[in-house]
Amino acid sequence: MTSTEPRSDRHPERTGGFPLPPIRQPIRRIGARTFDFSKQVAVMAIINRTPDSFFDQGATFSLDRAVDAAVTAAEQGADWVDIGGAKFAPGPEIPTAEEIDRVLPVVEALAARSDVVISVDTFRPEVAAACIAAGASVINDTTGIHDPALADVVAASEATLVITHSLARPRQPHPRPHYDDVAGEVAAFLAARVDLALSHGIPESRLIVDPGHDLNKNTVQTLELTRRFDEIAALGLPTLAAVSNKDFIGESLDRPKSERLEGSLVSAAACILLGARIVRMHAVPESIAAVRMTEAILGFRGPVAPVHNV
Repeated sequence: MTSTEPRSDRHPERTGGFPLPPIRQPIRRIGARTFDFSKQVAVMAIINRTPDSFFDQGATFSLDRAVDAAVTAAEQGADWVDIGGAKFAPGPEIPTAEEIDRVLPVVEALAARSDVVISVDTFRPEVAAACIAAGASVINDTTGIHDPALADVVAASEATLVITHSLARPRQPHPRPHYDDVAGEVAAFLAARVDLALSHGIPESRLIVDPGHDLNKNTVQTLELTRRFDEIAALGLPTLAAVSNKDFIGESLDRPKSERLEGSLVSAAACILLGARIVRMHAVPESIAAVRMTEAILGFRGPVAPVHNV
């Protein structure tokens, strides 16, 4: 072996200036797909079947548009499609039956047409149970197991649970959130909720954590959490970064929601370099390109067409 050989060939476990926190069980079978999060980052697309969604403002509220958008995201190369029927932000309660009516047909249609990982963004056990039976393999709970019965539903299945940090009761306001140590407090919350999930019978191999960018956090707090993302990844579980088009990007750049793509891609890349292994994004082709490039920089993958100066 000579000194001219690529550094990644000599030290495949190293990532240069990016020492990544280890994941205890990086190889995960989720739905029909297998991921090795020690050398892979998954792109999660977003489908909101809501009339008042944060970013698309109801663009995929109709069933045909939601299904078309979900199938298109899978065809564009998304590893994962996350379907939601109720936004996180405060607002009037959506009855359980109505939430099921919004998300279940999309899950059924996508499962019939693709092997993409299907997740459902919900905090309700009844919604989770119906969607798992229809083909969803992930439940994405942005309330951090507000209802422990949700953990029971997931434990009784083969589904994976995403545990997200937030402070408010579902769809309730939490004005002027305060943290003495935002990353430390978020990590402690997630560790406690992981213990709760384990106590309800969900194995660690089916748990993912998400620090909840912007969820009950202001922009300064979210920026600090992003800089310290490695402290969340150090919990040892695959960690999700849901950064796409969020207000911390808009307020950092003074950009409306329609002009936050560049900030979203940079934020996702920064989180990956600090340990994120799933990124939740709106713009699928652009996000896939950014993620694949970040993987190449980390040495997770080689160049696709290496001809320059060869």
